[in-house]
Amino acid sequence: MASAAAPPTSLSLAARAATRAAAAAAATPLRRGGLAAGCQPARSLAFAAGDARLAVHVASRCRQASSARGTRAVATMAKKSVGDLTEADLEGKRVFVRADLNVPLDENQNITDDTRVRAAVPTIQYLIGKGAKVILSSHLGRPKGVTPKFSLAPIVPRLSELLGIQVQKADDVIGPEVEKLVSALPNGGVLLLENVRFYKEEEKNDPEFAQKLASLADLYVNDAFGTAHRAHASTEGVTKFLKPSVAGFLLQKELDYLVGAVSSPKRPFAAIVGGSKVSSKIGVIESLLEKCDILLLGGGMIFTFYKAQGLSVGASLVEEDKLELATSLLAKAKEKGVSLMLPTDVVIADKFAPDANSQIVPASAIPDGWMGLDIGPDSVASFNAALDTTQTVIWNGPMGVFEFDKFAVGTEAVAKKLAELSGKGVTTIIGGGDSVAAVEKVGVADVMSHISTGGGASLELLEGKELPGVIALDEAVVTV
Repeated sequence: MASAAAPPTSLSLAARAATRAAAAAAATPLRRGGLAAGCQPARSLAFAAGDARLAVHVASRCRQASSARGTRAVATMAKKSVGDLTEADLEGKRVFVRADLNVPLDENQNITDDTRVRAAVPTIQYLIGKGAKVILSSHLGRPKGVTPKFSLAPIVPRLSELLGIQVQKADDVIGPEVEKLVSALPNGGVLLLENVRFYKEEEKNDPEFAQKLASLADLYVNDAFGTAHRAHASTEGVTKFLKPSVAGFLLQKELDYLVGAVSSPKRPFAAIVGGSKVSSKIGVIESLLEKCDILLLGGGMIFTFYKAQGLSVGASLVEEDKLELATSLLAKAKEKGVSLMLPTDVVIADKFAPDANSQIVPASAIPDGWMGLDIGPDSVASFNAALDTTQTVIWNGPMGVFEFDKFAVGTEAVAKKLAELSGKGVTTIIGGGDSVAAVEKVGVADVMSHISTGGGASLELLEGKELPGVIALDEAVVTV
């Protein structure tokens, strides 16, 4: 995999000045709102194609970092953020950034959803605005060795467009050719390495491979929340060789919402959990029962709960070995004083297909041979009424088989309700996976308080598990 990338294009002084001027103009509304408060990071982030809510969040984090500098501080379990690094820390430094650019591509290698690319922009733009040399690492797909269709080359045009500079591309991850490209990288330049999972040593977290990756840089930033639950060479191994090792803005936002907002929510706090199986959400449900006031359940898992209560579920999906668990979860909710709500009616079908015959029946009256594929209108109404009482809501998992339009009504109703609540000031957190696809399908993603970019990582964090890629980062300090 010898590198054949073109020599890096320098970001001229004039171009850098223009970029900073444009970013400063874009940050003016934030400063007027008291969010930037003299914070340089806000001025270096022109979120023309990014997430406006992330822009505000970044400005707020930077304001906190600015106020903490020069004061006596103590260590906490919070992680140090890229916003804590100043121009003196970054100018001319080589920064290894682990991003999550694992985007979907069509048969012609065109990006079909650039959400993750846009989400990576604030951290990269902050670094190059401070004159750092960014060495960008990511994976794509699940390659077995070098697999051309999983090359990161298709990412370069869109990333270059979003950053406003030409991103260079290496054809390898380590080695002499990559080292030459890094040496030629100008201040404010970006070099994208090839798919790090082309090396089996990545997922094995091989120390020698991690050291080779780390040798390319002076410090480390992890902004790949989607892989933070994996102890891989580029997410955990490199931190043993690079200091400081800090969180990027996106990773920090994920932690602030999925840990901060859930651990200390504005109440009443409701959780909506869906999906096909109880077994995949046991940890999440048990964890949320310790924290929430209202728990709404939907998706295929509800039929295991129905059967555990002695109801007939027809041909619906049931995990027979989880009936006792379902009973214990219902008992635990009662013991904790949590209002656990199951759908009162369901949309049933005579087969699992988009064109199936369907009808709406009470949850207690599912006939033999029919299967439940969505929650019914009465359930939507009762769920909405419960949600109207809340101040914080987290949602993980669809209410039905939303891939079929006929059985997407319940899921789409939840998405629309959360959008309405968000507009009223309720904190709405979409916890990754199919829930993200649902709010995007309905067109309300932009109004949610936070949309997680991680599927498995979101679940593990909600379960209260520690993420290796987060634990490995430097701890932050707080004023006293």
